[in-house]
Amino acid sequence: MSPTGWLVAGLAVVLVAGLPYWLPRAVIALRVRIFARVGGEEGVRAPGREVPAEEFKKVYGHPAADGRSRGAALSDLFWYWLSPGPEVHQEHLEPGPRYDDVARTTRQILAGLSREQWTELVGRCTRRVLGELHGHARVHQVRLRDLMMPVWAEVYYEVVFREACPRHVRDLITGNANDVVSALKCTGLRHMDRRARLTEYLRARLADDPPPVPLPSSLTAREQAYYLQGTFFNTAVVQMSEAMAHLLLALATHQPVQDRLVAGEEQPDFLDGVINETLQHFPLFGVAHRITSGEIPRDGQDPIPAGSVLLFNYPEYQGSGGDVFDPDRWLRPDTRPTAFIPFGVTANRPCPARGFAVLTMRVAAEEVLRGFRLESSVEHTRSLPSRGPCLLVARTGAAAPGSPARSGPRLTAMRLADRWAAVPRSLTQLVLGSYMVWDARRQGLCRNYFAAAPGGSATSVTAGR
Repeated sequence: MSPTGWLVAGLAVVLVAGLPYWLPRAVIALRVRIFARVGGEEGVRAPGREVPAEEFKKVYGHPAADGRSRGAALSDLFWYWLSPGPEVHQEHLEPGPRYDDVARTTRQILAGLSREQWTELVGRCTRRVLGELHGHARVHQVRLRDLMMPVWAEVYYEVVFREACPRHVRDLITGNANDVVSALKCTGLRHMDRRARLTEYLRARLADDPPPVPLPSSLTAREQAYYLQGTFFNTAVVQMSEAMAHLLLALATHQPVQDRLVAGEEQPDFLDGVINETLQHFPLFGVAHRITSGEIPRDGQDPIPAGSVLLFNYPEYQGSGGDVFDPDRWLRPDTRPTAFIPFGVTANRPCPARGFAVLTMRVAAEEVLRGFRLESSVEHTRSLPSRGPCLLVARTGAAAPGSPARSGPRLTAMRLADRWAAVPRSLTQLVLGSYMVWDARRQGLCRNYFAAAPGGSATSVTAGR
């Protein structure tokens, strides 16, 4: 072979060997550009040139930043991902009596449990799911999001209906939630039949045996099923499962932090600091869009016009936390990050779970750590399309099989597998994401809904089942 041939061959080898390191990031950047086009050129980015980071909360909390879906091209995509029933999803309802009715019901359902009852419920459900790990092996290889999703399916079913969740219903809820989050991350297409099975179960359940807290009277029977499915069995189950996957993976990849927690010699709120640090580095929300119903005045600048689409970028805003994972910063008032809004802004529909999310995450984490040591060598990203591969090593003594020294080969294999799995997965995300962007624009669920019913009382949307 000629010198040129050897050079080309060498470059090819380097290129192929480096695929896991450069291709996924390049594909993600391309996918972000494609999605950005959906938002249109009118999008006002925050933080950005027009809304710098220091004005982020002020603009986000302004009363005129209250539009949810109507008038934003991005809404078609989010309605598509969250179907069926996005028109009554609490996050996407426009301001008005229907939203007030739905929000009031959500608060009443969540407030039905005391802190002690939340603690008992989450602890019990976590123990039950962990007890289902197969066999008597000391080491279990799991995907953390998949491990935690049944926990929150059981928790929120019991929160809504005040009774234990039957196993077949848990399967319906996790199947629905998995389908929603896979579509959101573009790792799979929607399967509306899976979602419809949960809808039909809820309709039948509500007809025969409604929950203790009366559901919104402004909604039809089908819309009430959509409301429960979207608010509790989509958003709540998905977000809490994602949050726990991030928390447990952060512990698995920061062994000194995990060791300090297990030793039990830290301040009582150290675990809360770990949770906050996790939410700082890996916020659950990407970009939240809001549509202005009126002008938003600016100091020394032209006002933001009515009808503008505001794009609030959580990861970019909270990026001031830096790359160092330091839970101790939350124990010192002078070092706590100020750019921290894991549950949104109080003045603009904050997350209904903000009052007990950290509490319930703490309870679930303590249950996991009580029985297992967490070990992982995978890349930890905010989107977490890998679902968080991790080893759960039973706590049976430091010298037992499965201790860190013995699981080294498995961690090495896990790291390599994770790197190479990102190559086909990123390409899959590009292809499926592009298709869903196209299909969402073609169906125009939000656009057609408001075109058919300017007053917001159109027939329920089923998203092209």
